[in-house]
Amino acid sequence: MGFSCGIVGLPNVGKSTLFNAITQNTVQASNYPFCTIDPNYGTVAVPDTRLDRLQTISDSRKKTHTTVDLVDIAGLVQGASKGEGLGNQFLNNIRQVDAVIQVVRLFKDRNVIREKEIDPLNDIDVINTELILSDMNVCEKRIAKMKKIYRSQNDKKAAAVIELLEKVVARLSDGHLLHDFHFTRADQELVIRELSLLTVKPMLIVANISEDEIKSYTENPLYDKLASYCNDHSLPLMELSAKIESEISELDDKSAAEYKEMIGISSSGLERMIVAGYNLLDLITFFTTGPKESRAWTVRAGATAPEAAGVIHSDFQRGFIKAEVVSYDVLDKLGSYAACRDKGSIRIEGKDYQVKDGDVCLFRFNV
Repeated sequence: MGFSCGIVGLPNVGKSTLFNAITQNTVQASNYPFCTIDPNYGTVAVPDTRLDRLQTISDSRKKTHTTVDLVDIAGLVQGASKGEGLGNQFLNNIRQVDAVIQVVRLFKDRNVIREKEIDPLNDIDVINTELILSDMNVCEKRIAKMKKIYRSQNDKKAAAVIELLEKVVARLSDGHLLHDFHFTRADQELVIRELSLLTVKPMLIVANISEDEIKSYTENPLYDKLASYCNDHSLPLMELSAKIESEISELDDKSAAEYKEMIGISSSGLERMIVAGYNLLDLITFFTTGPKESRAWTVRAGATAPEAAGVIHSDFQRGFIKAEVVSYDVLDKLGSYAACRDKGSIRIEGKDYQVKDGDVCLFRFNV
């Protein structure tokens, strides 16, 4: 079950440098617009120290992290919704991802080309405006189509679609994204799966700060303005220095730890961003563990036990009987699966059980 986050932003805000550091891939990261034309793809492990502990408890020969796919998408310019720059391609690439990580520039570098002064709120406004205009165009076309159907057939379903999309267009016209708009499950099927509206997608704002402000970025008035904006618009915000992350990514684990200690950070921005992107999609992690492998698995919050089993193999879901479940915290405390069994800490759960983050599961099935 794959989940993907698209990294977007204006040209030269550090997207590709960030992507290189995250995936440790080498893609173009030059200081001129449209260096990234085709999207770059990478799969990254979601950091989780619980998996290390499970490997120790089970003496597993192998451990496997859960992953998130990242897509480095071409820089956007004003007018993209009308095809300016690489606009149409850019917008189509965003439609394919589950969530958006929007990078804005707070760093200063005279070697990086920039038409205007550094202004993260302007960066956000340009991108969000293009997303809004694109969605308005999609909705208005669908409204026109539904009105023809309604006039010719007096179709009640068409009337309901018209009513919904007119509300959506009204909200978009006021300059609002739709990520916090209340949709019913049926509405979501229309606007997310069928129309692939861009502004519905959950969004994380990443402030790319100067490396010399890694400990003092909150004193930057531009960051203060950005934080206020994100708070007012219910957008999660985090900071990192793509340059520092790029340097860390080139070091081995020991050297990276020493470097982070030297500059005074406990965890890399990339680790925090990957986890933030994972949380942005409302995902949880459950585990399986044994002598062969300890493994993390990804499901949407609220997934039932059979649905979680189906992530491992479709036969597990089709022939689901029950799940033996123990929470990671309990297993960590007691130190072994046998001890959990002796203490009666392993629960038997049925088809209606909703898997929780940190559950360690053993699925019983028959096909």
